[in-house]
Amino acid sequence: MSGRARRVLVVGIDGVRLDTLRRLPTPHLDALARQGFLAPVGIDDGTPTMSGPCWATVVTGVTVAKHGVWSNDFTGHRLVVFPDFATRLAEQDGRRTFVAAGWEPLMLARGGGPLFQAPARTAYVSPTAHTPEGWDACDAQITEEAVRVLAGDDPEASFVYLGAPDETAHFLGCGSEYESAVLAADERLGRLLDAVRSRPSYENEDWTFLVVTDHGHTDAGGHGGRTEEERTAWLIAAGPGIAAGAAPRAVRHVDVAAQVFASLGRHVDRHWTLDGRPFAAAPHAVLFDMDGTLVDTEALWLRTARETAAGLGHELGEADLPFVLGRAVADTAAHLQRVSGTDRSMQSVAGELDAAFLTAVESETTVLPGALEVLDLLRDLDIPAALVSASPRPVVDAVLKLLGAERFRTTVAEGETPRTKPASDPYLAAARALGVDPAACLAVEDSPTGVASAEAAGCRVLAVASFTEIPAAPRRTVLRDLRAMEPQTLWTAGLQAG
Repeated sequence: MSGRARRVLVVGIDGVRLDTLRRLPTPHLDALARQGFLAPVGIDDGTPTMSGPCWATVVTGVTVAKHGVWSNDFTGHRLVVFPDFATRLAEQDGRRTFVAAGWEPLMLARGGGPLFQAPARTAYVSPTAHTPEGWDACDAQITEEAVRVLAGDDPEASFVYLGAPDETAHFLGCGSEYESAVLAADERLGRLLDAVRSRPSYENEDWTFLVVTDHGHTDAGGHGGRTEEERTAWLIAAGPGIAAGAAPRAVRHVDVAAQVFASLGRHVDRHWTLDGRPFAAAPHAVLFDMDGTLVDTEALWLRTARETAAGLGHELGEADLPFVLGRAVADTAAHLQRVSGTDRSMQSVAGELDAAFLTAVESETTVLPGALEVLDLLRDLDIPAALVSASPRPVVDAVLKLLGAERFRTTVAEGETPRTKPASDPYLAAARALGVDPAACLAVEDSPTGVASAEAAGCRVLAVASFTEIPAAPRRTVLRDLRAMEPQTLWTAGLQAG
């Protein structure tokens, strides 16, 4: 993605039932879903199944409890504190954003609106009548204006709203006329996508497309209740890092805004307190553990610890592993001194471990399968890599000769931070040296100790377990080894359990 402009288009199609969408031939929606995924979105129990609350949740990335839009009258909202993504990007980052819609509460200062407070650019077309025909004509004009802007200008993040399906359902129910309105929305989506792909700069751009509905309908056409038909929405997503057919286990409305920021490479400020999380986000840096992750030194370290323990009269067993694997030399020395009952000092035991391990590393270390390929991939993508180890500097430097020191923007060894793993200090130090937020980093670890360190620092984690099993968890993905890492993994690891 290096050097390529990132762009996002969100298309909101109001009131399209998921079962209707799946039944109808919608070529443009279907094509996007094949490129990425189509996933159901369950409206939160506390959110009214109305357009105002649902669209506010979609574009702000927070729930109704925060944005305060509880109905189609927006009076009493907290959108100044929790603005829409187009306004936040424009006001805080100076980004070019664009919003086109014909529904008054989205665009005009009426009834407590607008939802979109201050995008860089807007297009508003009022329907001539609040009828299916009036809204069809409105959507056609909105599409015309959006096509012109998307093809001829350069918005970085856009939102285009199509309201005719919802209005048709209100008037006529979810029958054939409603289905025709959904088909018309699909055709208009196709025109928007064609406009994007006609851009002279398109080949040098990475576009993320997000198409979302706010709520469903009863058969008679109403909504606002809690039936499955009303409370089931959906999202189609396609773009960089979004693997074809790989839908997240759960998608929420709040995730849409979070994904917009991630697709633009904008890491979310934790002070925004968003409720959503992206399902694909390129890490701002990848922070690698060394022993057992990139090089096969964990076995050497375990052998060294076992031989040192034997010399102290202790047989190293399973119960000792948490005090040995992923630990600093001093930690292991202190443990061996304690369990063996030796009268040797901890410093003496640590010195023996240090010397024996360094000798083994210098003569026997091998690079683990897939490690160099992952490092080369990061270089090609211009994503910084760091080495974060609990081994002492002489061991790290010996390994760097094998891996290539030039592959890493910074390295952290044991003793170079106030505390070592499992404390957060090493990962915080690496992120600080790279000038990135730890929460925007992906840490790659092989031991529970290292995982605890990375997670304490707030990093996303990719675990490639070596001697000890590591379960999947939120913000933690588990692979069998680095050979299983595909480019796609960089965008998704640590965002969903798996």
